[in-house]
Parts: sequence; structure tokens; C-alpha cells
Amino acid sequence: MKILAITSCPNGIAHTYMAAENLQKAGAKLGVELKVETQGSIGVENQFTEQDIREADGIIIAADKTVVKDRFVGKKLLVVGVQDGIRRPEELIQQMIKGDVPVYQAQSKSAEDMTGENKPKQNPIYRHLMNGVSYMVPFIVIGGLLIAVALTMGGVKTPGGLVIPEDSIWKTIESIGGAAFTFMVPILAGFIAMSIADRPGLAPGMVGGFIAANGSFYGSEAGAGFIGGIIAGFLAGYVALAIKKIKVPRSLQPIMPIIVIPVLASLIVGLIFVFVVGAPVANLFEALTVWLAGMQGTSSILLALILGAMISFDMGGPVNKVAFLFGSAMIGEGNYVIMGQIAVAICVPPIAMGLAAMMNKKKFTPAEREAGKATFTMGLFGITEGAIPFAAQDPLRVIPSIMVGSMTGSMIAMFGNVGDRVAHGGPIVAVLGAVDNVLMFFLAVIGGAAVSIIMVSLLKKDVAGVTPAVVGKGAKETPAGARKELAADTAAPMAADSAEVTSTVTHNGTATEAPAIRVEKLTDIVTMDLINLNLIGTTQDAVIDEMIGVLEQNGAVRADGDFKQAILAREQESSTGIGMNIAIPHGKSDAVLKPSVVFGIQQDGVDWKSLDGSEAKLIFMIAVPRNSKQNAHLKVLQMLSRKLMDDDFREALLAVTTKEEAYQLLDQVQ
Repeated sequence: MKILAITSCPNGIAHTYMAAENLQKAGAKLGVELKVETQGSIGVENQFTEQDIREADGIIIAADKTVVKDRFVGKKLLVVGVQDGIRRPEELIQQMIKGDVPVYQAQSKSAEDMTGENKPKQNPIYRHLMNGVSYMVPFIVIGGLLIAVALTMGGVKTPGGLVIPEDSIWKTIESIGGAAFTFMVPILAGFIAMSIADRPGLAPGMVGGFIAANGSFYGSEAGAGFIGGIIAGFLAGYVALAIKKIKVPRSLQPIMPIIVIPVLASLIVGLIFVFVVGAPVANLFEALTVWLAGMQGTSSILLALILGAMISFDMGGPVNKVAFLFGSAMIGEGNYVIMGQIAVAICVPPIAMGLAAMMNKKKFTPAEREAGKATFTMGLFGITEGAIPFAAQDPLRVIPSIMVGSMTGSMIAMFGNVGDRVAHGGPIVAVLGAVDNVLMFFLAVIGGAAVSIIMVSLLKKDVAGVTPAVVGKGAKETPAGARKELAADTAAPMAADSAEVTSTVTHNGTATEAPAIRVEKLTDIVTMDLINLNLIGTTQDAVIDEMIGVLEQNGAVRADGDFKQAILAREQESSTGIGMNIAIPHGKSDAVLKPSVVFGIQQDGVDWKSLDGSEAKLIFMIAVPRNSKQNAHLKVLQMLSRKLMDDDFREALLAVTTKEEAYQLLDQVQ
């Protein structure tokens, strides 16, 4: 019997390879020919060939992220979580041997419905939304930064706003950025729909997203923005899913996913948006424009609060556009104060969310903290859309926070009599001399951003408590402890098959690039001097100090650096105790002088908050320079995860009495 298996986890690091190793061992034990394809952060390894799939008697997918299943049509397919691949591999293979597994069909029910016992309890709405957001983010970054560069380098202040001359190269760059922005809402909607209905949902979602973003379909100048895109994505996904469930003759099955479902779903979603959703949206925004115009001469405070709230509500969407166009019209009438308030409100959301993400590690994932840098930069150039990824991921907490911040900034600008003579916002307009009362402008921005940062920090829960594992369709719910561990390292970029790391240090301690060191096996960066068989620390913190001391003594880490902070920051995100008496703390820091791994044994065990509750006895600390060309720790984690699944290997490590014995065993890790 021949079985194929795929393993994958959100991080693509430890659990992916732990599950692969255990499935391979179980297959060998049961006398089954089993090939495992891993879809980790290093990429797809051991990929199936067409012949593999043709000859396979069945496929096991042990994954906590979406795995494309189109190539397995007509094959018995068992979909479970990656933890099942780690903990009960023999049971999965036995189930496949007995034939108690459904056959996967292209038009069959979604994997979520294949087996009731495997249906995840995680909120599917959140999972689908995050799938769309993850694909949308690069388009926001590309568009926002290119437009920001073009405005800075080529923008000319005119009564109508910052204008880039048509014959300038910067106009071309701005157009490229604008093109990236036009993809933002369709991509968001398309990949939300794809998460719900697989590939047949992609085209209807993108069509619906395009219609949502282009108000010309339903008589609105602004369109429905990213909120309309979210609505279109979910609508397209569930319409496509409903069509997939319709029983059709076998002769029609092959064309269902490529013709029938996309065409019907696109038509239905398009008509609903144009005739049901779009017209009310257009009428609403026309009414808002009239209402704002009628507020002139009434309470200035109330008008400032309303404008601030509208600007930040949908960040470049229709509500934002109504307020912005109102402010632009006021410039034509010689009233610059309205646009001054709007110019402040425009930049508060991205500046606030960028700073909040960079400052508050407890509330934001590593990926969000990295994204915060680009978001903050976009805020400086008045690109409100930079805050959309944060708002889309956690709208109930983020949107109110940035709305209150923008309202605060707008009100301060009103009291400070801030004026803006061009139809644009953000500090860029102040730098270019378009703002009256520059000092109050910056005080308004700082005040508004501070309010938003405080609010979002109070409202958002800690990452470890709320970041859900992205559970693949049909997978069991991951235990709470596993969710915490799975939350880590999600932002790690792809590494090469053989990691290359670089580091050298100048006379003043600054890390610079040097020739790469290839890591083919663990002993490439482990020496006998980096082995401690008798760790004496009885707490996690004490052991970390002890192992860092070994690195410092061997010239691998500077004593005055921040390597410990990097280790503790990683532990704060989620424990590196992977269970089975193993812990693999790791960190990247400028204090690391050369890539190294220190191995230690604490025979009595240390509480490392491991997934299975076991105390850590075998501890590997990975130290990598921050400026490494490749993420060497990913390769090392992969190698260790596979080898440490071998019970005999773990027992042999615990039983060593000399450093030489330990080194010989570690030399097998490759």
C-alpha cells in the first residue's frame, strides 16, 4: 500500500517537520510505503510527482493552514490538524488502511464538512478574513510607498493640492503606485472568497471586489472601499460554496469549478452589489455630502468631530472620500480650516497604528510589528490606507481607537486654527509649506496619535491570548497551548535549503556582512565548548543566563548586547518548549558575533511552559546575527525538529556522560 502525506503549520517550522517525521516512522512500523511532502517556511520539500499521486492509495493532510487539494481529485483524502500528525500518526495510517476515508471530489463539500469530528471550532469568519488581508498587504505597501516617494520628490504645491507634473518621471512612479492600490480591494475580496470556496471562489471574489471599489457601477464617486470589498468577498465565497454543493450530472462535474461556478457566482455577486448594495451606498454618501455642507456655521467642535470620525472610519473608502471632498470644496471657497482638520485626521490612523505596533510587543505579532514600519511611513505622507491591514484584522478594537484619535486631532487642529491650502494631508504638507500654524498642526497629530495608541493598547488583548492558529479546513481545533506556540515566527521569511549566515563585527561593535557560513548539519555551528551537560539553573531565566554565559565565554555573543532581550521577547510571544522534555530558545540580535548553537542538559528538568506540560531537559539555544542573509535558525529548527522525534536519539542524548559523546550524537543532526 502506498500513502502520501502533507504536513504544514502556520509557522512552517517545528511542527511541520515533527509531524512529517512521526508519520514516516509510523509508516515504516506498519509496513506502509509513505512519502511526506512538507510545506514549511523553507518551501515545499519532497514534492509529489504526478506518478506519486497516480499510484497512491490515499492522501493524509496533517496541516493547520490551507493546502490546495485540486491534484487529489478522485483519491481518498483524510484531512486533520498538524497535531494529529504528531500525536497519532499510526491511527491516521490505520484509518487509511481500513478505507474509512472519503474520496475527494472537485465539487464535493468543503473539507470543513467532510468529517464532523474534524471541524475546527475556530471562528471561520476570522480565518477567511485573515486570508484576504495577508494577500492585500503587499499591494498597500507598494502603492503607499511609491506614491509617497513620488509626492515627496516630485510634488508641487498648487491651490488644488500637491500635483506632480505630467511630464515628470515621478508621475509615472505615482501611476505605478496608484495601479497597486487599484488591486487592493479586489485582492482582499478574491482571497476571502477563495478561503471559503477554494479556487472556484477566487474569480467571483475579485469581480465583486472590483465592483465594490468602483462606484461608477452604482452611481457613487467614491465606491464602497475596503469594507465593501469584505462584504463582496464573503458574499462571493458563500455563493460559490452554495453552487458547489448542488448535485449535478457526472458529465458536468469537470466544468463546474472552471466555468459554471465562477460565471454564476460572479454574475450573482455583481448583480447583488450593483442593484441591492450599491444604490443605497450611493444615496447614503450623497446625503452625507449635503448634510456636511449644511453644517457650516453650526458648532465648529461638532463639525471637527464628525470630519475626524468620517476620515478614519473606512480609511480611504466612501465615508472618508465624502469628508475629503467636502474639505477640498472648502479650499475653493477660501476656507482652509476645514481641510486643516482633515489633514490631521488623515494621518493619525497610520501613524498611530504604526507606532503602536512597533512599541507594544504584547499586543502585536512579529509580522504586524514589521508592517508597522511601513504603516508609520505612509502616515507621514498622508496615506490613510496604511492602517487598513490592522483595522481589517481587528476592526472592533482598531477602528474605534483610530476614530477617537482622529477626532481628537481634528478638534485640536480646530482650536489651533490650523489651515491647509492643498487637498492633501499628513506631515508632508506641513514640510512643503502648505499648512498655516505648523506647530499646532504637529501638536494635533501627536495628540490624536497618542489617544489612538492608548486606546488600542487598552482594547487589544495580548497576542499570546488571542492569536488563533490558522486551522486548515477539516483540521481539529488546536489546543490552547498549541495556539500559543503556533503564533510564533509567523513573520520569518523563507530560508534556503542550506542556510547561509553572515556576520562580522567592526571595531565599534557594529555588525556588517561577511562571507556566508553554510549550515549543512548542526555541528557546523556547535563545538564541544558550546556543550554543557550539567546545567545548574532551576528556573527558565537562570538557564537562559547560564547558556548565554557559555556563548559569551566562547566569543559568540557580546556581553554588553541585547541577545537576552531577543530570547525573552521570543519567549513572551509563545514558549519555545516544544514538548517531550525539549526546549529550543532562539533569537536574532546585533550582539551575536557568529551563528552558534549551545546545547545543555538539565537532568531535573525546568518548567518551560511546554505544550505537553513536560519539563525541559534537552535545551538548544540558537543565536543568529540580526543581519544574516538567510534565517539560519529556521534550518536549524527544521533539522532539530525532525531528529528529536526519534525516541532513541532523545534517550541517548539524556544518557551521555561526556561532551565527546554528545558531540558525536549532535553530528547526526542534519
